Amino acid sequence: MPSPKMLDPELRWIVEHEATTLEIARIAKYLQDHLGQEITGYLSGIDNAKTFELWTSEESAPRNPAKTRLRYAYQAARLLIEAFDDETAKAWFFGCNTALADEAPAYVLRHGATPDDLRLVVPAARKLLEGAVPPLVEAP
Repeated sequence: MPSPKMLDPELRWIVEHEATTLEIARIAKYLQDHLGQEITGYLSGIDNAKTFELWTSEESAPRNPAKTRLRYAYQAARLLIEAFDDETAKAWFFGCNTALADEAPAYVLRHGATPDDLRLVVPAARKLLEGAVPPLVEAP
């Protein structure tokens, strides 16, 4: 695993805000640029590349739960990419994860049935960061 980079202590809140407020086309494009279209499509729960192209070009927008999946994937990916790199983030999404009952984060995002299932992915990403980099938030 590459050495982690020092993260801005405010990054966690910036990423949370972006995941909530950015247009879904920008989120999809970020994920496509850093993880690739195939992985991003998998994370969002779609199989059709044409559909994904419509999302990134703003000709169409995903519906829930795909939109929710993309927002959670963005939060996790952005933190991991900032701390490590694109390849580490890709590997993390498909690796066995003890914080997710030994499921891969990508599997949880694609097959999660409720928002409660999906929301577990971001804390799992933070758990990796806690073991690799100084805390995102300084202790009082």
